[in-house]
Amino acid sequence: MRGTYRLQLGPGLSFDDARARVPYLARLGVSHLYLSPSLQARPGSTHGYDVIDPRRISEDLGGEAAFRALAGAGLQVLLDIVPNHMATDDANPFWSDEALREKYFDIDPRTGRHRRFFSIDELAGVRVEDPEVFETTHALVLGLVAEGLVDGLRIDHPDGLADPGGYLRRLAERGVAHVWVEKIVEPGEELPDWPVEGTTGYEFMGDATGLFIDPAGEAQFTALYAHLTGERRAFSDLADEAKREEARTTFQPEVERLRELVDDPGMADAVAALPVYRTYVDPEGEGADDQDRRVVEEAGLPERVRDALVDPSDPDEEAFAVRFQQTTGAVMAKGVEDTALYRYSRLAALNEVGSDPGAWGRTPDEVHAANAARARRFPRGLLATQTHDTKRSGDVRARIGALSGMAAEWSARVLAWWDENAGLRTDGAPTADEEYLIYQTLVGAWPLERERLQEYMVKAMREAKVATGWVEPDEAHEAAVGAFIDGLYASPGFVAGLEEFLTVATPAGEAAALGQTLLKLTSPGVPDIYQGDELWDLALVDPDNRRPVDWDRCATLLDEVGSGAAPRRETAKMHLIHHALALRARRPAAFEGDYTPLEAGPDAFAYARGGEVIAATPLRAAGGGTITVPPDLRGTWTNVLTGDDHELGAEAAVDDLRGPLAVALLERTRG
Repeated sequence: MRGTYRLQLGPGLSFDDARARVPYLARLGVSHLYLSPSLQARPGSTHGYDVIDPRRISEDLGGEAAFRALAGAGLQVLLDIVPNHMATDDANPFWSDEALREKYFDIDPRTGRHRRFFSIDELAGVRVEDPEVFETTHALVLGLVAEGLVDGLRIDHPDGLADPGGYLRRLAERGVAHVWVEKIVEPGEELPDWPVEGTTGYEFMGDATGLFIDPAGEAQFTALYAHLTGERRAFSDLADEAKREEARTTFQPEVERLRELVDDPGMADAVAALPVYRTYVDPEGEGADDQDRRVVEEAGLPERVRDALVDPSDPDEEAFAVRFQQTTGAVMAKGVEDTALYRYSRLAALNEVGSDPGAWGRTPDEVHAANAARARRFPRGLLATQTHDTKRSGDVRARIGALSGMAAEWSARVLAWWDENAGLRTDGAPTADEEYLIYQTLVGAWPLERERLQEYMVKAMREAKVATGWVEPDEAHEAAVGAFIDGLYASPGFVAGLEEFLTVATPAGEAAALGQTLLKLTSPGVPDIYQGDELWDLALVDPDNRRPVDWDRCATLLDEVGSGAAPRRETAKMHLIHHALALRARRPAAFEGDYTPLEAGPDAFAYARGGEVIAATPLRAAGGGTITVPPDLRGTWTNVLTGDDHELGAEAAVDDLRGPLAVALLERTRG
């Protein structure tokens, strides 16, 4: 697999529209078209995760004939499927029929309680662990795989399933060879021994972002954040607090359900206590493995809860073990991803799914170790820098992350803005954390239309659930924050100062973005490109990241890149992606071969693949770094991004290798 390209199908992008994009994507160099959910969803669905009939291809997207035409258009297809839930809609035949509802949906017969997808009442959990339910809901997809129309599956939210491992083994038994799971792997956690190619790439994303965070900036950023907001707690404390809040409010029905099975007064705290999303104890199997036992011990669960989870002894405890594990992942997701990540803005580049904003970046040794582990265990895991679920695009994270290398300048700029814009605040709105997030967002995504920032901040504030929220919005507070944003845009002095600062921050951010893209294209795994991300993409959280792509512009610029023209700022990412994917096509054995870290000093990062490819990138805006070249890699190499030849001896300066782009990608010519 050379690479995947994710398309978000919906009202503005049908199967026929996607088929029209295939020639362009084939020229770009990807091997697989990675489609968002394509089964029949609720009419008017903008995302496809609210399925109403998994036995049918979406008529809204064009129907089965159009899907088959797309699958036969020249690229292999990966399909995102949703086994955990369906929409509670009258148009859903499994929901509207009472007998089928009891069979297909996970409903407690004693209480009548819609197991939900997180906190969404309109999405009910499916009993996919039941063989009949599995067969009915998967017959179409398995048929598409058997026909060769679908090459692999992306499994949405496997942590919500009663038995994720059993489900994945069943897929393997039915002939699905390539499966990726949307699983968040926390630091120190390992993916269970499942028959999968790997995850959808969030752990790689954290490594790639964190590698470019300057460690020298941590103390000043921490001090600035404390000065502005008064917040001195560790992020882990805020995350724990948010998880407990979610367990006692949003997930109170689920907690009560657990308490009915195993009576313990500390149940809400117990479901919020795990340091990972969930354990994978099979009550009918061999019980907890070593990793699960360590997690349970670390969580400090009450004895009654711990015993029922790790070693259930009766039907109620077995049911409890399943429900508890399904619930902890949801509490983690809502408490951390959708709450705490919006409450703590020390450096917003670190506030991403699967990352820890309390950990200040990654060291080169840590990233080398993670890449080596991926090469050993999941050489076909997806490598992402942006998905439909990320809080910010990779380019926005890279630009905000680059602020870590200019901490003094950033601190001075923010403090000046704080004073200059004091008159725009109204009755405590925005809060200090909200105002600081606005400044980081403007730097990360400028040029940013005012309406997009307004919409983003409403979502961010409601997710944080501090001054307003989804359940009981404080419209006065939201309006005051909106007025503050209006005031910023109406201030020529503020806009001029912002754009002046960006003359330094933008080049640094783009260099980091190219470095992260290089890692995605050449590290162990399969690079995954989100729609439009071959160009500079300054997107915020959904729905902002689902804005239409200018496909005509993309095709025109690819013509330029393919003509052999030298890269310029507008084509820099596309130039890198196109030539790297072509290299993967020419030398597949190299990317299936060894991963060899190369010593490059503290300011650069480099490695070799299969003895035939070298990738190198500076880590700081100033560039620099010298690679120590081992004897077996010395000789003549060609930079595939420039066409220049380089004779590598014992050492090589990264700045000499990279040419006009911030990164170097070398192909062995002669040993």
